[in-house]
Amino acid sequence: MIDAVRYLVDNGIKWRAMPSDFPPWPRVYAFFTRRRDTGLVAELHDRLREAVRWAEGRIEEPSAAVVDSQSVKADATVSHVSRGFDAGKKKINGRRRHLLTDTLGLLLAVLVTPASTTDRDAARLLLPEAKKHFRRLARVWADGGYTGHLTDWTTQHLEVVLDIVRRGDDIQVFQALPRRWVVERSFAWLLRSRRLVRDDERRTDTSEAVVLWSMSMLMSRRLAAQRRRRPGPVRAA
Repeated sequence: MIDAVRYLVDNGIKWRAMPSDFPPWPRVYAFFTRRRDTGLVAELHDRLREAVRWAEGRIEEPSAAVVDSQSVKADATVSHVSRGFDAGKKKINGRRRHLLTDTLGLLLAVLVTPASTTDRDAARLLLPEAKKHFRRLARVWADGGYTGHLTDWTTQHLEVVLDIVRRGDDIQVFQALPRRWVVERSFAWLLRSRRLVRDDERRTDTSEAVVLWSMSMLMSRRLAAQRRRRPGPVRAA
């Protein structure tokens, strides 16, 4: 069942196009929705993240994070209630993914909203939930879209310092900005999963579950690669 869900997320197929090597698609879909609704996929993801951080020599619970958002197109069949128009540079009609990652780029929290939702409004929902799970969280880096009253609000209500990393006005070429590049790389990791290139899910919590599955795939592969590189025990001659 897990391999079937991973195949769907990785290749972006329809549920009804599930290969015959896997169980029938209704059973796989029921497996997916049951773990979405009970929070088991989030628990699996969190345990993998703790294992990756431990393997990297980090404490399991982070004290700093990076937040950003990404707008993606949605299919015309997606309800207008859960989609919106992003009037920014890309003029996208769809949804917006808001990610909070640690300094390694590992996902801490995800929120999917209509693309018309501003970064500041989404952060008022995303950051308090993250603070409940990560008590050590004390600093969050963000871009200019989070400026304004949000910086004072996070300090007063969450005891979290929101540090705005601004882009210089004289920069005309690509430049990796301090800290902000970490979450941008996480968005690139997610787009390796073809199911996330667009957002065609009917429900936003389904979109969030797909993001969790995608990151779980990435972390499990990383842990498997580390185990293969690890030297075996030294045997006496």
